[in-house]
Amino acid sequence: MQLITALTYVLPHRFVSSLARKLAYSTNPRTKQWLIDTVVRKFDVNLSEAMEPDATRYPSFNAFFTRALRPGARVPDPDPRVLTMPADGRISECGHIGFAGDAEHDDPGHIFQAKGHGFSTAQLLGDAEKAKAYVGGTFATVYLSPRDYHRVHMPWSGTLVETVHVPGRLFSVGVDAVGNVSRLFARNERLVCHFETDFGPMTLVMVGALLVSGVETVWSGVEIPPYGGPIVRKDWRGKGVVLERFAEMARFNYGSTVIVLLPKGVAALAPTLRAQAPVQLGEAFATLV
Repeated sequence: MQLITALTYVLPHRFVSSLARKLAYSTNPRTKQWLIDTVVRKFDVNLSEAMEPDATRYPSFNAFFTRALRPGARVPDPDPRVLTMPADGRISECGHIGFAGDAEHDDPGHIFQAKGHGFSTAQLLGDAEKAKAYVGGTFATVYLSPRDYHRVHMPWSGTLVETVHVPGRLFSVGVDAVGNVSRLFARNERLVCHFETDFGPMTLVMVGALLVSGVETVWSGVEIPPYGGPIVRKDWRGKGVVLERFAEMARFNYGSTVIVLLPKGVAALAPTLRAQAPVQLGEAFATLV
């Protein structure tokens, strides 16, 4: 375990993230430009894909981090049966939702994390009843690094049914933390977004991380922060929030992972998907069976 991962067990997560948020939203020219230039240089950010390629034109680091892409920079897979990748990034894990094969995780809703770690769908969603729809289904966990486009788009057309803000910790979601922090994605602060589609339910989970951990949606604006507190459920039934395949649904204000859940028998994951594989928004995520 790396030192930074070990430190996240004792760091005051929310306090540190609140301080980082103030920096990210600062419009002080020196502060915001130093932050932007540091990330562009350290992570080799490709600004030629951005709607605004001039790094000096962003009013704050957060504006840069949540930048839009120029038209045509990402396009959806042309096959109408394909569910598209929801974000740029790297596959952390993907596969079958089911028994882990050991007594400790003998759960039909088990989701594999890494290196023997995992968690149940019920723990991730904060709802045992909703989790039943995904037993035997498929999942993919996509990690967005600081260099990536940080907006998340719809894999398939759907109507928003409910969102659930599940309070939690703010561990890092980097490779070392994923491999060493048990139940990481079911412990971190997250926003669970339930959709109804023409094939049944589909859920996208926006998992926060250390530093800012902000999540906002296209239908409701900022959802996280606030941090902590009780579970907050919002009923969107009958509100007419319908998002088409490939449409933007939400964005991360730094640090992030998105998890997609599909029911059993609905779709087969793209055969190229595997742990640590790089992915881009719009590529084939799965194909309807």
